[in-house]
Amino acid sequence: MARKKEKKKTSFWKDFGLGFRSYGKAFKLLFSTRMGFALFVPLVLLIVLIFGGWELRSMLKDYVNDYLMDVTTLDNANTWWKEGLSWMLQAMITIIFGVLFFLIFAYFGGYIVLMILSPVLALLSEKTEELELGTKYPFDIVQLARDIFRGIGIALRNLFLELGIMLLVVIAGYVPVIGWIASAFGWIAMFFVSSYFYGFSFLDYSLERRRLTVKESVKLIRKRKGVAVANGMIFSFVLMLPVIGVILATFFAVVSAVAASISMNEVFETEEEYKDIPQKLMAKKKELNEKN
Repeated sequence: MARKKEKKKTSFWKDFGLGFRSYGKAFKLLFSTRMGFALFVPLVLLIVLIFGGWELRSMLKDYVNDYLMDVTTLDNANTWWKEGLSWMLQAMITIIFGVLFFLIFAYFGGYIVLMILSPVLALLSEKTEELELGTKYPFDIVQLARDIFRGIGIALRNLFLELGIMLLVVIAGYVPVIGWIASAFGWIAMFFVSSYFYGFSFLDYSLERRRLTVKESVKLIRKRKGVAVANGMIFSFVLMLPVIGVILATFFAVVSAVAASISMNEVFETEEEYKDIPQKLMAKKKELNEKN
């Protein structure tokens, strides 16, 4: 009776090391090829995010301010105490919207960056594979659109999952005994959770290109979670930096996408069922072109 081929066991720490090592290769690849131009794209994104976000904040603030002034009739203040109250209310609205603006970028900035940069990250991931393995995918606008929407969808999926886990940690904080543990280690756990989901988002571009479904991607990345955590950890750490976090994250998203593609190139070499997918896809594409 033929013996079944044993599946190779993977090590979390070995994969974790692979994810970190890939960053060194990513920097080298970016600065030794024409891919370095991609680092200028975040400059445009920063201008849009900062000025667009600030303008939106100002519009919402002015709308709320005008509404409250009208409701409270403080817009027609004719006494010193009403003028003082009007000034205090306007100052409070300005502070609240300023804090909200900061919190939105602090907690959701990473996923906002991933969604906006999705077209660039998809192209970078593909270009990295071409430079590393020589796999040249013919330009396909339909496939690119699919990559972009898949990237945005994965980012949203991971965002809501992370928020769900965060909510559970917060609820656990109110449970006796468990709450002490959640308070002490919850923020550390959430850092690793964020790292995993950010890494998932970057790695998935390589998986979509190989036509893996979301379900198949989840299965593979759970198996090689060490790569996902290491890849997303750099991005997650940068986001934690006060004030400049989101600014630097736009640049590191480019590096992380390249590093993710490098990591997955090595992962696929050890995963027999996915190893020959690029060649099969190219052969199928060539066959369809010849028929047409």
